[in-house]
Amino acid sequence: MSMYSRRQFLSGAGALGAATACPGIWAATVAQSGLSSDEILRLETQAAGFSNPLRLPGSSGLFGVLPATDFKEVHVVRSEIEVLPGQRTPILAYAVESRGKKFLNPALLARRGDEMRVKLINHIDQPTVIHWHGLSVDSRNDGNGLNVVAPGQSMDYAFALQDRSSMYWYHPHAHGYIPQQAYHGLASLLFVEDDDEAALRKELALALGESEIPLVLQDKEFDAQGRLQYAPSAAQSFGGWVGNRLMVNLTERPRLKAGRRIVRFRILNGSNARSYRLAFLQDGKALGFYLAGTDGGLLAQPLRIDQTFLSPGQRLDVLVDFREANPTRPVTLASLPFDPMHQEGGHDMATMDHSQHGATQGAAALAAMAMEGDARALMRIDLAPSSTPYDRRLPARLSSLSAPVEPAGAARRIQLGHDGKGHWTINGGVYDHTAVPLTVQRGARETWRIENAERSMPHPMHLHGFSFRVLERLGSPAPVRSLAGARGLLPQDQGVVDTLQVWPGESVRIAIDFSHPHQGDQDYVFHCHTLEHAEAGMMMRYAVKA
Repeated sequence: MSMYSRRQFLSGAGALGAATACPGIWAATVAQSGLSSDEILRLETQAAGFSNPLRLPGSSGLFGVLPATDFKEVHVVRSEIEVLPGQRTPILAYAVESRGKKFLNPALLARRGDEMRVKLINHIDQPTVIHWHGLSVDSRNDGNGLNVVAPGQSMDYAFALQDRSSMYWYHPHAHGYIPQQAYHGLASLLFVEDDDEAALRKELALALGESEIPLVLQDKEFDAQGRLQYAPSAAQSFGGWVGNRLMVNLTERPRLKAGRRIVRFRILNGSNARSYRLAFLQDGKALGFYLAGTDGGLLAQPLRIDQTFLSPGQRLDVLVDFREANPTRPVTLASLPFDPMHQEGGHDMATMDHSQHGATQGAAALAAMAMEGDARALMRIDLAPSSTPYDRRLPARLSSLSAPVEPAGAARRIQLGHDGKGHWTINGGVYDHTAVPLTVQRGARETWRIENAERSMPHPMHLHGFSFRVLERLGSPAPVRSLAGARGLLPQDQGVVDTLQVWPGESVRIAIDFSHPHQGDQDYVFHCHTLEHAEAGMMMRYAVKA
């Protein structure tokens, strides 16, 4: 439970009301959420001391920008970088050499229709594999963990990028090793461009790394030598690993300089388990911004909001017009306080391991999870005059995305819960790599009703192979309901998504089109993207029959 009490939050956590009559506008003010100007100013004061330059994509090195077609021979290696100032941190990384330059975890740039030809070579002492998160590829190339690359071995990928423009990402997916490998660095971004994306960049004069800024949010824990710590107790494995230090692009206490213009932020929650309640703050209040896109690309039109939740695995595409801000004061990107709603029922997590050491670990796990909903400053943004006059305006339409259509027929029921023995479950079962408990037909259009138990935790559910649309939320807890519009939908529910946060007691209906161009039967997984939850059983195979 957050130190900001659940009762306080439920009594005042508002922000986004129902959509107003003005298209593309979501009514919202943080002042209505119960967060006072003084509390907002405390977050701004916290960010005032941030001084580390935000790590941005460059032409090489860590997060260097690389054409996806040059991402050909990829080596999984152990390396080290400076994360904390003055200290070297061992990490895992995807290493690439291309055209005389060396890259670690390169940010890939691609055009819809590009062909990917990748050889993955594993140099570490654990099995691994690349999962292309959000991409609609055949199961052989999906990297779903059913086939992995053993130490010293290699695997070839070959597929076409057929998805809408968006910021996707790639990370490991070898069951038994997913959380620790991702936590230690194996992850990066993949930008896919199409005509809608190119038009938006031209309209707003956006440039990656300058006025278009990718932000990867993570929480880490370090020892005195700057080495990453990851050794979850039973309680932390059940609840999810929450680090005590917040990072943006592997930069702690980051500072960014931005022009007084429309700036685009492409945001990924790359944490193992932590969710964020994001807002841009200045002078004791929240700045409105525009939600432009979600996991699977641009919305039909921008939505004006002033805060939103972001759960593990999810991405947001937001536009902030800093001409609306006070040019003499910095802007703070923050996570506002919220109740993380850890309602696991019969589990006394501090005593899951009854040894003295285990009880101490359990208490530490509870304390760490209490931090998840704390108010925290994430980044300081200093405003400066743009070098050239900027008179661009946000377009009224961003893409031709149509409204979702509900498939005919009864909904397929998916129940999320736990077995009371430290395992998370889907439809009462825990992950078994030999079993395929769910089968659908190629070309089927289905409605799934995903129900989370009342005594549970939030679960960001990720579907491999296909994206989907959200139709309705029912039974949402008050903090979520207060952010919703018609049919209980949150702003990010308006887009194409591949990862869906389902809160305790909530029932969410989604529409999935299982059409695909691949040959033969396909074999994927559906799982919670709180990575420890997936390892603790909340994952299942599903087959798409030709």
